[in-house]
Order: sequence, then structure tokens, then C-alpha cells
Amino acid sequence: MSKKRGVSADEKRSRMLNLFYEKKDVFQLKELERIAPKEKGIVAQSVKEVVQSLVDEGLVDSEKVGTSVYFWAFPSKSVNTKKRRLTELKEKCDELKKKLKGLEQQIATAQCGRENNSEREKILKELAEHEKTVNEMKIKIDKYKDSDPEALELIKQDTEAYKEEANLWTDNIFAIKSWCKKKFFIEEAQINKQFGIPEELDYLE
Repeated sequence: MSKKRGVSADEKRSRMLNLFYEKKDVFQLKELERIAPKEKGIVAQSVKEVVQSLVDEGLVDSEKVGTSVYFWAFPSKSVNTKKRRLTELKEKCDELKKKLKGLEQQIATAQCGRENNSEREKILKELAEHEKTVNEMKIKIDKYKDSDPEALELIKQDTEAYKEEANLWTDNIFAIKSWCKKKFFIEEAQINKQFGIPEELDYLE
């Protein structure tokens, strides 16, 4: 009888992230260690490591309130992370394209009435290296096709649905603030400051 294969690290991370997205709530580590094994098949002993890896990559938020640490992640965070990553990759690609264009101009100038020389060979070598880098960046950008302009246009078409979700999360924030005030006797202004919540936070119209 073959041994049952364990859950891979990537699969654990994916399951844990889905748990946050599905629950749309704020948890302490002990709560996750109780829920994750039952609902996502993640052994309690590995929950802390999995959650910390998601926090380190910015996929899950965490904040210490008093002596307790809370964790949360909402679906929109994934979309925003992909948008931000796509923007970063495109900016890097644009920078490399500018450098490539500059090198091409240098090569064109060097070729005018000149024979092959060490300087030209050096420029050609740099050009090849930059072309390689540009191709690598294009491959990375391809990984984010779900966030390309066409995909983002589809996201815009779902604006109303996202607005409803945003208002739901606003409800959650207000509920958490109310709970913190009652549980820890903390002033609302202090909660806003500690969690970076804008004073003017309100529902979207």
C-alpha cells in the first residue's frame, strides 16, 4: 500500500490564502491553527510557518494589538498585488527598451565608416546582454497575462461588484474597530493610527 503524499508547501500556502479570502475575517494564530486543519487539511504544526511566509510576501497583513497579533487578507489584495507587480515589470521593461534603443543608436553611429573594433564588439556584447534581459522580462510579464490591459478592462466592468465588496469590507473594519474598543478599551483614534485607517473612511457611493 503506497504512502499518502503530504501537502506541498505551495499547496499549503494556496489553501491558507483561500481560507482568508473565503472567511473575510481577522484571525489570531491559535484560531487559524484550529480552523486550517479542519477546513483546508493543513496540519496545525505548519500553520504558523505557512502564515508567516504569506506575510513575508505581502499576501497577508498582520498587526499587533496589545499582546495579540492578528492576521487578515481580502480578495482585492491579490488583484492589487498583481496590478502592482505588472506595473513594476512594465516599468523595468520600458527602462530596458530605452537602454536598448540607446545602444542601437550607438551601434548605428559606430558602423558609419568604421571597421570592426574592440569598442564595437563591446557594444554588441552589451546589446546582446540587454536583449536577453528584455526577453526575460517579457517572459515574466507573460506570467501576469490575467492582469494585462484587456483583463483589467474586464475588471473595470465589474466595478459595481467590487464596490459592494468594498462596502462589505468597510462593514468588517467598522465591526473590528467596535470589537477592539470594547475588548481592549482603546480609543478609535488610536485604532485608526495603529492600523493606518483613514479618519474619513466611509462607504463608497
